[in-house]
Amino acid sequence: MHDFVTVVTGLPRSGTSMMMKMLDSGGMPVLIDHIRTADEDNPRGYYEFERVKQIETDQAWLADAGGKAVKMVAALLKHLPTNYQYRIIFMQRSIGEVLASQREMLRRRGEPADGLSDEEMAGMFAKHVEKIQSWLVQQHNMQVLYVRYRDVIENPAEQARLINEFLGSILDVGRMEETVDGTLYRQRQGARR
Repeated sequence: MHDFVTVVTGLPRSGTSMMMKMLDSGGMPVLIDHIRTADEDNPRGYYEFERVKQIETDQAWLADAGGKAVKMVAALLKHLPTNYQYRIIFMQRSIGEVLASQREMLRRRGEPADGLSDEEMAGMFAKHVEKIQSWLVQQHNMQVLYVRYRDVIENPAEQARLINEFLGSILDVGRMEETVDGTLYRQRQGARR
C-alpha cells in the first residue's frame, strides 16, 4: 500500500467525501486538515486537505502521502508529479444529480447560482469528464477505478469489495460497508445512468 498514493476524485457533489469516509473507516490513513468542517450538505465531513489546491506549486506533501488517501478535484489530476504511483478512485454520478445537489447547497448557503442553464452546465461537465478520462488512459503511473455513486448506495458490500481489491486487499470491507448511509442520497433521479 505504501508504494502508491490513493486519490479520490470526481466532479463536485459526486460522492468523494463518502468514498474518503469509507477508506478511512476501512483502515486507510487519510490526508485531511479539518479546516472545512461538516455541515448540512456533508454531515460526515468533507475530508479535504487544503494544500491539494496548490498542487501546481506545492508538491512537497506527496513525499508523505504513500499509503494514504487524499481527495482532489479532477481538474487538478494533471498536476500530480510523474515520479509517484497513484491509484485513482474516480467517483461517477448522474450529472443531473450533481447539478441538483449543487443547487441545493448554494440555496442553503444563500449563494447565487452562476447563471448558466442546467443544459449548459451539464454539457460543460460532460466535456470536462471526457477530457480527463482520455488523459488518464495515457498516464502510465496511474491506475483508475471508476465507481458509480448509485452503485455504492445500492450495493455497498460489493463496491467495498471491488475497491478493496483495487487497493491491494488491505481494508476492512465490513467497516467500509457500514459507513454508507443511503439517507444522505437526497438528489435522486429516477432513470439509472
